[in-house]
Amino acid sequence: METKFVGAHVSIAGGVENAPLNAAKIGAKAFAMFTKNQRQWKARPLSRESIQGFRQNMEHVGITPDHCLPHDSYLINLGHPVPEKRRKSLDAFRDEMKRCSELGLGMLNFHPGSHLNEITENQCIDNIVESLDTVLSETCGVKAVIENTAGQGTNVGYRFEHIAAIIEGVSDRSRIGVCIDTCHAFAAGYDIRTRKVYEQTMDELDRVIGVEYLCGAHLNDSKKGLGSRVDRHQSLGRGEIGLDAFGYIMNDQRFDNMPLVLETVDPSLWPEEIRLLYSLVE
Repeated sequence: METKFVGAHVSIAGGVENAPLNAAKIGAKAFAMFTKNQRQWKARPLSRESIQGFRQNMEHVGITPDHCLPHDSYLINLGHPVPEKRRKSLDAFRDEMKRCSELGLGMLNFHPGSHLNEITENQCIDNIVESLDTVLSETCGVKAVIENTAGQGTNVGYRFEHIAAIIEGVSDRSRIGVCIDTCHAFAAGYDIRTRKVYEQTMDELDRVIGVEYLCGAHLNDSKKGLGSRVDRHQSLGRGEIGLDAFGYIMNDQRFDNMPLVLETVDPSLWPEEIRLLYSLVE
């Protein structure tokens, strides 16, 4: 039985209904996408035609909703130090959760937030928890999936402890998940280049967060070194992480039956990278 579902973050140009077709074109069995233009705060509601088209195309290409991990807009900052601006992010996040629900999807991936040097990391985490509690109480059926960050700028979420604190603070933990980005983890100082350090990092993830929260992964090599705290993705095997780490993931049961999504820098390589990842399965 197949246990690994690999794909990439595909385009929604022309409408969200095109995303499953774009995924199938590159040989993907999973995918990520935005539910609207990620550079704009507001978008028109999804049309009935788009929603129906998306659901039909998912069935047509044989990708289940469990293997789609949509990503929210990069503008959203649930930890924003300014209440009015945080409310704006909250409204946008709520809208994206509802879009996922309309499309029949059960997860929304997000970056935790940034303190902007105006509040402490802990205060920022408190704001994120409060924001999540609000949105989760006003929506249903969609899990908010926290993505670890590289720790660039003023972002929180680069330590497993930050993610654990968010999960511990949220009232409904059944609606929270975690997506691990390999480039972000490596840039944040979590080594995965050899079998030994990979297992140490995974053990730490389990001890601090709990692997039961794992809902997906972003498989990216890194242009910058270990602990650089610089978020620069690279094609697989062409960066500082190297190929071995992706072999460990492809043979790790902890990453079974969830979307494993490429966000590497050259989309023309995605079909090749997907085949490469499957070839690493022992």
